[in-house]
Amino acid sequence: MAAKRIGILTGGGDVPGLNSVIKTVVYRGSEIGCEVIGIRRGWEGLTHVDLQDPSSRARYILPLNRENTRTIDRTGGTYLHSSRTNPSKMKKLPPVLEGGSFPQIESTKKGVTTSVYDVTPAVKKNIDTLGLDYLIAIGGDDTLSYAAELDRQGMHVVAVPKTMDNDVRNTEYCIGFSTAITRAMDAIERQRTTVGSHERIGIFRVFGRDAGYTALYTAYVTSVRCCIPEYKVDLQKLIDMLVTDKHNNPSNYSLAILSEGAEWEGYTVKEYGEPDAFGHRKKMSVAEDLSNEIKRATGDETIVSDLTYDLRSGSPDFVDRMVAATFAGMAMDAIEAGKHGIMTAIHDGCYGLQPIPDPKLGPRHVEVATMYNTERYRPTYDQKLGLPIFLTRA
Repeated sequence: MAAKRIGILTGGGDVPGLNSVIKTVVYRGSEIGCEVIGIRRGWEGLTHVDLQDPSSRARYILPLNRENTRTIDRTGGTYLHSSRTNPSKMKKLPPVLEGGSFPQIESTKKGVTTSVYDVTPAVKKNIDTLGLDYLIAIGGDDTLSYAAELDRQGMHVVAVPKTMDNDVRNTEYCIGFSTAITRAMDAIERQRTTVGSHERIGIFRVFGRDAGYTALYTAYVTSVRCCIPEYKVDLQKLIDMLVTDKHNNPSNYSLAILSEGAEWEGYTVKEYGEPDAFGHRKKMSVAEDLSNEIKRATGDETIVSDLTYDLRSGSPDFVDRMVAATFAGMAMDAIEAGKHGIMTAIHDGCYGLQPIPDPKLGPRHVEVATMYNTERYRPTYDQKLGLPIFLTRA
């Protein structure tokens, strides 16, 4: 094989299973004569590093071997750390690049236009200086959108999809999703005792800015109602359902799960803070707003629980360890075969290689017509014969 030096990085939010990818790449690399170089803090590691400065190099570049990765797969998070840096849309130049000449472009997100720098030339120069033959980029839509651009500009990139939202196109599964659902299911089942003891309506908020997979699948396995970004519910109908559920429950409580991006007719989720490098601002809690609406309409007391960050914490479950290790092996197979510009994936229920998704298409959405019961605000449970194990197609 031609590749001898492989870079690897993790970008965006952490999820359980990232370390399993890193370790498997390192171990496989050692078996086939490849050196693996860890790029720390995602794309920031290639935009902010000064390779002539030993302290900067130590901050951002970490040679990986079997010894320093031996136990990392036993925990969650990412051994290489992460960031939300987008090298093609930087609001300001990092100190090492100040005074340099880089293309400036105008970037518009939700009607707001800003002037940003594209420092891809510096990224490519650092890749050349490090002598990387290939780069393995592990991330969600945002991280992989730049991976696709970098591959188009001549760097050989193989992508590995991860996000607890499970919304990367061209794959039915992303690392972190199973553990997130398992965590959410466990938390909700535990909190039934508290919600039931106080005879209230329990409202659970989970991640899902644009896609409702996390809320939908958690609702699927806990048998409760859910609201997802792909469908605006009728507020009064939802409240009536939750009140009826409560009265029909011998323990006199009811539950609902909301994606962070869920909305009802006439309502828009509020955002706050500065947008990150990919144009995303943090969302205010739709769960708190629904709680207020319920109290105003019925007088019923609620319990609001924000499960978001808890779902991406801790060690991965069996599915995420298995998929992570398998994706890593597939990435190394692709590199051995000289392939690039591709992403490890699950397609029609089988492992395969797919093109890195076109960022212009945005995230993959829940197919409301077949997956969400718009009359009952629940997942659709019938007509699953012949579907892949994760009940959706890429």
